[in-house]
Amino acid sequence: MLAIQFDHFGGPEALRPVRLPPPVPGPGEVLLTVEAAGVNFADTHQVDGSYLGEDSLPYVPGSEVVGRTPDGRRVLARVSHGYAEQVVAKESALLDVPEDLGAAEALALMMQGLTAWHLLRTSARLRAGERVVVHSAAGGVGSLAVQLAGEFGAGSVLAQVSSPAKERLVLDLGADAVVTYPLQEKADVILDAVGGELFDQALGSLASLGRLVTYGNASRTGFTPVDPARLGRLNASVVGFWLRPTLALPGAVDGPLRELFGLVTAGRLRPVTGGEYPLADAGRAHEDLLARRTVGKVVLRP
Repeated sequence: MLAIQFDHFGGPEALRPVRLPPPVPGPGEVLLTVEAAGVNFADTHQVDGSYLGEDSLPYVPGSEVVGRTPDGRRVLARVSHGYAEQVVAKESALLDVPEDLGAAEALALMMQGLTAWHLLRTSARLRAGERVVVHSAAGGVGSLAVQLAGEFGAGSVLAQVSSPAKERLVLDLGADAVVTYPLQEKADVILDAVGGELFDQALGSLASLGRLVTYGNASRTGFTPVDPARLGRLNASVVGFWLRPTLALPGAVDGPLRELFGLVTAGRLRPVTGGEYPLADAGRAHEDLLARRTVGKVVLRP
């Protein structure tokens, strides 16, 4: 079968197509024929060696797929080594996907949807009426977080983006305004996956008892030291979030996913889909993601 693998840490050029034997399901597992594999920003960190977890090389990335079981069920699944034509998944982790729901839309609800849900509910503990700022608001996580913040009762939702086209998108998704720093009014909750200078600007823009939730370092500029004395003066907090260990918590997956799918079915949540790339072009997908040329969910098609 065709798969995408890297055998050394580097940029997108480290990804290369290879032929591997099909995986063999173990007890409680099922073999899936992949319809589409999701591309996540975390994948780019795995490839360049900056991911929080360590994986042995050579490695096939990919943590989510929409695929078919041997008996024809169309399912969404969390997996390992998803950049491939076939993959194994735990039978207990399969979620049926309606035939009329696009694969990219379904995949958007897995890693990005769960991230956005937990950023707001679990980490930020958003309260009704609070002012929320979402960085990279046209991206996979950001575009869902903008909408979910409104669903969860935010008083206003402000978006930070990098281009006029992305401004139009986030306003269509329900953002109240597009903002740059310094903010005219302090924010109660700020969601940041960029780091670097933007993180520092955000920290200084928190209202009293505000929460800055950091969940990535897209800027690749290194993590900004946080002075506890500064936090004391701001009367605010910085909260770190990583999805992988969060998913191991009781109730962290099924309940939120059901809520997300319910919102989509009711027409109250619109997953934004970005580019679709052939599986063999995974490196180009990573290049476009890193260059901020994409919006919403990016997928690979075997």
